[in-house]
Amino acid sequence: MIRTLRTLACALACAFALAGCNETRFEAPLGDNIETCDVQWKGLWTPADEKPGEGPGAEHANAFFVDHECRFSVLDQPERGAPLKQIHVPLNFVHDGGNHYLVVSDAQLKGLVKLDPPHAVAPVPEKSFFYARYRTHGSRIDLYDVDAERVAKLILDAKLDGTIDKTATELHVYVRGNRQAMLDMVRRHAIFADKPVTLVRSDLSVEAYEKALLERQRAGAR
Repeated sequence: MIRTLRTLACALACAFALAGCNETRFEAPLGDNIETCDVQWKGLWTPADEKPGEGPGAEHANAFFVDHECRFSVLDQPERGAPLKQIHVPLNFVHDGGNHYLVVSDAQLKGLVKLDPPHAVAPVPEKSFFYARYRTHGSRIDLYDVDAERVAKLILDAKLDGTIDKTATELHVYVRGNRQAMLDMVRRHAIFADKPVTLVRSDLSVEAYEKALLERQRAGAR
């Protein structure tokens, strides 16, 4: 999901940290009132701009599933034609002032993607966090990644405490502060991207999604 779904990936890092070569990590979770479930996320989700059987991801696993117990899993295919694996990623949810956020630590993403420690941060923290903001519209979710350029400017303007590591092709931002400082930050500053990644809830079960995917892959191999 981190490039599997530029989605949570985006958001989470990809969708959460691997959104291109820009990433923003935070020292602490977002406040104290953190929940482990939002029932509006239950179901099988795919990118809204990808119609079944069409688009660049039509022959690749590009979905995630939230089951009846609110366990979030990315559908991963180790290799073309292989059965899908469900990789569990513990997500956390924060609701504040009518806004809704996802929070995930880099430690929780280890089963999904290899992440280096935060750049230019010493000593290396035991863990760091990625955020995304979301809005739900029935069977659609708009997911907004953190805008690393905006956050970097806030640090340069001394409005946030943190570090910036920038090269010609990469931007790595780390924001320092405790849980309350992080909550104050999202209340006061526009740190999220203007354009969302939109997800839609599929009518398919995971089994039906896998079957359709494998059929497309077999057809494409002919």
